[in-house]
Formats: sequence, structure tokens, C-alpha cells
Amino acid sequence: MKTAIVYYSMLGNTDYAVNKIKNAIDCDVIRLTPEKAYPDKGFKKFLWGGKSAVMGEKPRLLPYRFEYDKYDRVIFGTPVWASSFAPPLRTFIEENRGGLKGKDFSLIMCCSGGGTDKVTEKLKKALGVDSLTAQVTLIDPKDKPSEENESKIKEFITKLKG
Repeated sequence: MKTAIVYYSMLGNTDYAVNKIKNAIDCDVIRLTPEKAYPDKGFKKFLWGGKSAVMGEKPRLLPYRFEYDKYDRVIFGTPVWASSFAPPLRTFIEENRGGLKGKDFSLIMCCSGGGTDKVTEKLKKALGVDSLTAQVTLIDPKDKPSEENESKIKEFITKLKG
């Protein structure tokens, strides 16, 4: 099964997780970058990122290459913002809606706390699917390495290969 990992990472936690998974499975990686970067420090980080997620905004992205007909599976990677996925993924889904139909989907979520159940439901709704093949929630995997995160990544990879 040919796989693409499509993700957004602000502070590097999602990037860290994606690279761990990329090294274990055969896949292409597409990192999404908004034209206008979100503030990444202090109160503004939470205000602008949270507002953007809650309002369902779709920021303009720098050019990326996604040949949808090449892939059977798409794994989305995202930080959790206000119990939702990061807005650059919303833009990607909207821009590629037709090409995503019939694909197998999985999800990597990185967070410092909770709210991940809502992320899963919101992503499934955005994709128009009832279920995901695999999903993993990691607590700050780059900033706070732990055996628990490493174990979860291994389980996720096993599900993908199974």
C-alpha cells in the first residue's frame, strides 16, 4: 500500500513523530506550510492558533506536491489546537477533496494535554469517513521524550503494517 504522510508542525513535535514513522514504513512525506506563519510564542500562539482552529479557517499554503492517484493511504499528522486539528490540514483536505475519496486514513496527534477525541471526530467529518485505520496520540514527543510515546509509535506502525 503506497502511503503519504501529510502534516503540519509548529514546534517540531509532530515533525519528530512523522520522522520516526517515516523511518519505519515506506512512504512519502508532505509537510504543509502556511504562507503566513502562526505566532509560535506566548499568548499570541494560543490566541491565533486556537481562533484559527475554532473558526475552521483555511490558511493559504506554500506550494506542495501531492499526486493523489499515487497513494492508497494518507496519514495526517497534526498538533492539537483547541480540540481540533491544525488549520493547514483543513486547507489541504479542501484543496484535494476529490483526490482523497476512497483512500485509507490514519492520524498522528501531538499535544500537551487532552481534547484528542474531538480531533478524531472533526477529522473524520472533514474527510467524510466513519473510521480511521489507525491513530496515535503523543504527549510532546520531541520536547518530553518518554517510553510511553515510543511504545505508542511502535503500536501505530504495527497497525499500519498489519
